[in-house]
Amino acid sequence: MSGTFTMYSTPWCGYCHRLKGQLDREGIAFDVVDIEQNPEAAQIVESANNGNQTVPTLVYADGTAQTNPSLAQVKAKLESLAV
Repeated sequence: MSGTFTMYSTPWCGYCHRLKGQLDREGIAFDVVDIEQNPEAAQIVESANNGNQTVPTLVYADGTAQTNPSLAQVKAKLESLAV
């Protein structure tokens, strides 16, 4: 599957760990940014989530975002980007 995205997360987020593991098992490449270490990244997450620092937040190459998506939602989004 083509399409790139960045996952904004924190080290302690269980949902982030679960989704990272699922994506790794599927062979889906992505970048990870820790919002606790990067204030600019925290602002990106806040802008995508009505001021909340909700993770995981995925931002795709087309500028759209998903918050705490399922593996199926990520795959569907990547397929739509590949068209």
